[in-house]
Amino acid sequence: MYGMLLESIQYYCQLEYGEDVWLEMMRSLGLESTVFRTRSIYPDHLIPDLAEACAKVLDNGASVDYFMRFFGRCFIRHQANIGYQDVIKATGRHFIDFLKNVDNLHLQMRFAYPKMKSPSMYVTNFDNNGVVLVYRSSRQGFTQYFMGQLQEIAGSLYRIKLGIKVLSEEMEVKKKRSCGGLKNFLVKFRLNFDNQEYVARQLSMTHKSRVSDLPPVSCSLLLRLFPFGVAFDERMRIVQLGEKLLEVWAASAGPDAAAEESLVGRPVVDNFRLRRPRGIPFTWPNMLYLIDVTFELEVIRLPSYMTSKSKNKAQSKSSQKLEGAVSLPDLLDRKGSHGSRSILLKGQLRYLQEINVIIFLCSPVINNLDEMQSMDLYVNDLNMHGLSRELVLKGWHHCSRLELMHERAEQRSNQLEDSYALLDCWKKRGDDLLYSMIPRTVADRLRAGESPLSTCKAYDMVSVMFCQLVDLNKKRTPTVEGVMDVVNSMNHVYTCFDALIDRFNTYKVETVGEVYMAVSGAPETCADHAENIANVALCFMRQIKKLTVPSGVTPKIKIGIHSGPVVAGVVGFKLPRFCLFGDTVNVAARLQSSSKPDKIHISNITAKILANRENYKTTFRGLTPLKGKGEMETYWLEEGSTVHESVIAAMQFDELLNALPESNI
Repeated sequence: MYGMLLESIQYYCQLEYGEDVWLEMMRSLGLESTVFRTRSIYPDHLIPDLAEACAKVLDNGASVDYFMRFFGRCFIRHQANIGYQDVIKATGRHFIDFLKNVDNLHLQMRFAYPKMKSPSMYVTNFDNNGVVLVYRSSRQGFTQYFMGQLQEIAGSLYRIKLGIKVLSEEMEVKKKRSCGGLKNFLVKFRLNFDNQEYVARQLSMTHKSRVSDLPPVSCSLLLRLFPFGVAFDERMRIVQLGEKLLEVWAASAGPDAAAEESLVGRPVVDNFRLRRPRGIPFTWPNMLYLIDVTFELEVIRLPSYMTSKSKNKAQSKSSQKLEGAVSLPDLLDRKGSHGSRSILLKGQLRYLQEINVIIFLCSPVINNLDEMQSMDLYVNDLNMHGLSRELVLKGWHHCSRLELMHERAEQRSNQLEDSYALLDCWKKRGDDLLYSMIPRTVADRLRAGESPLSTCKAYDMVSVMFCQLVDLNKKRTPTVEGVMDVVNSMNHVYTCFDALIDRFNTYKVETVGEVYMAVSGAPETCADHAENIANVALCFMRQIKKLTVPSGVTPKIKIGIHSGPVVAGVVGFKLPRFCLFGDTVNVAARLQSSSKPDKIHISNITAKILANRENYKTTFRGLTPLKGKGEMETYWLEEGSTVHESVIAAMQFDELLNALPESNI
């Protein structure tokens, strides 16, 4: 199905239930993109899945069938907004006229949507109180969706109250050589509405035709007016053929054969294939039901039709196609048994009650002169009173221009597809950049329209870590190359740290010069914040000893950790950052500055949280003077008798680090 159906659902779901409900529906179905493209093809199961997701997310007692009917009404409203309500109203004065001409509307829409698999429907009985409608589709599970469409059309466009009752549902399988069988789902409805005006008009027209003084027109006269027409009886056997159709068969059967005698009395299905309406068995009752529907019949040629001249012509056409010539659409690709293009007849069925015969009044479907020649037809064969000649000649006149426009449209379509893909790529890059500056949860709140001040939050207990690189500038030379070596070395180390920190429930706050700051417990609160930050620090100590930096200096780090309350939020407008405020941050910074190389300096509060744990070993350092804080009991943190699982996993980080490209380090 085309994306226009999903566009209507998205628009009205957002309008009726809000953006949050729609996004939750998308997440429940595992769909990343929330934008549907009008002319893109999507799986048929998406609409039933969306109905189930809507019923689950809203949880208001409404059933899945209710939302399927709602989606059907949404499609009609959406089409009305872009002008299709005028097309529906133009089908007839009454609602039953629309029901009889739906297939004709679908036939015209196939030019805009060539891959559309439209359902078929026809009216079997009608009375003053409504009609019996037969609905046939290759899709299962869209009965309620179709009912919603009918109710919306009847109410909003024809101003009538419509009641719908499902009389029967069944599945029919039609045999097909190529795929074994086609499944169609057949549903019979009883539509109850005020149909008195239409019935009265039908009776009036019947009465006027009976009192007419004009003599009846013979079937042979109609077939002279429509030289490609065909008449058949209730046994589905050919009664009479148009003169041009006889010439086609005479040419295919040979000069000595009597085409009319050989065809009259033969089954019509042996010489014609029903192309439209699709999925309808070619039977007498179905033809009577579908009198008001546009039909397409394909002429089945005789095997002897291909002469040597036409074979050469077909071979030249096929060679041109292999060289890159533009092929016709699949709908018009009607290859015969020998490569010739068969004739496609399009027109209307009429039932002649006096002789109990159905006559097919039609004209051949021809797109250009090349196709007409491949059918072995000429302009003189086409009706003068119709538009076939004008359409063929004007189509030839404008063929080059249309082909150029088609190529430009395809080029623009490809450019649009590339632009959409590029847009998705840049959107992902923008999201990655934003989430690297601001936590995802906070960024999503800012995107929703909340002010930066509303993101500020107080946290009762977090653990903050400061890590400083030392001795990187020991051998620095006062040249640009020397400074660049130091920058590359810092980038190398910070890239390693960034990859490590993603393995823990820890957030990198910022890097200022040679100082790396991280926190656990904010913005996502967690009970094991001290363990997380301790594991990060131990992993940093393990990996820093294995790194080789461009400056040639073996880097060393000193770390300080403190646990306590903080206030966190987004600060700034030009370059917004997620920042931490409070005395806990100051104490952690003082612990880092008073630490020693290759040592992890922690406060007594953090030491108490990590006490009695085999994964960590704390050694009392003593009373340590901290700038602005006086003396404080502090500890050294080391690995315990057993190593934490997360640290063991980080031991395998060497392979990941070696795989990093030079551009990242």
